[in-house]
Amino acid sequence: MDETPDAQGAVSAPRGDDPADGWFGASVAADYDEPGGANAPEVVEPAVGVLAELADGGPVLELAVGTGRIAAPLAARGLSVAGIELSRAMAARIAEKPGGDAVAVTIGDMTSTRVPGAFSLVYLVFNTLSNVTTQEGQVAVFGNAAAHLRPGGLFLVEVGLPDLRRLPPGQDTVPFTVAPAAGGGGYVGFDQYDVVTQQFTSNHVTVSADGSGHFRRIPFRYAWPAEMDLMARIAGLELRHRWADWDRSELTPASTKHVSVWVRP
Repeated sequence: MDETPDAQGAVSAPRGDDPADGWFGASVAADYDEPGGANAPEVVEPAVGVLAELADGGPVLELAVGTGRIAAPLAARGLSVAGIELSRAMAARIAEKPGGDAVAVTIGDMTSTRVPGAFSLVYLVFNTLSNVTTQEGQVAVFGNAAAHLRPGGLFLVEVGLPDLRRLPPGQDTVPFTVAPAAGGGGYVGFDQYDVVTQQFTSNHVTVSADGSGHFRRIPFRYAWPAEMDLMARIAGLELRHRWADWDRSELTPASTKHVSVWVRP
């Protein structure tokens, strides 16, 4: 295994990764752009289309820009795109993508790092708000986003809804993937929830055909849409849209995520 629990049961980042990169060091960045999943065209293109429309030709800022999965295609459309990213290992890969060399990246924490300019759109996608594991920190994300917006500017968040309806009494763990791997071995993914603190961990177990394995555990904090609306209000923002996905479908009790947009009046 690449990672080992410490005395408290937590799991540290893989050996060899720069601790300054947080949970998304070189070992994660190396595989982050693999085809399929979040990188599939049918996933990326609808998101880019909605974001480009909301930006309405104005400058945009992505919080936790990662490897430029969304920012680079936006820049390739001719938009002025800036990004804030904690992990240097992730950010180093942005320029490899078409349009990526036009993305202006600032290394820093999205709760507090400021970049020059006033933006028509600030966005935070792919569950990344949950990587901020305290309510105070999540409130700071909303405040930092609002501080970057011009009047009438929009802040968009795409984030999953906790899968708590699948938890029977006494159970705290929900599997989300059990898949065999080509040539043997397999992958198991499961979330473990603490419904009192709203903390959860996403756990990833990969076993190769030879029996060797990798275990990765990443901490998160979930927040309900109503809690995010309050965070937005604290930041001086008002709800404009809430959808179940990038297709702008209606959010329902069966939805697994939401795409929410707030406006700076």
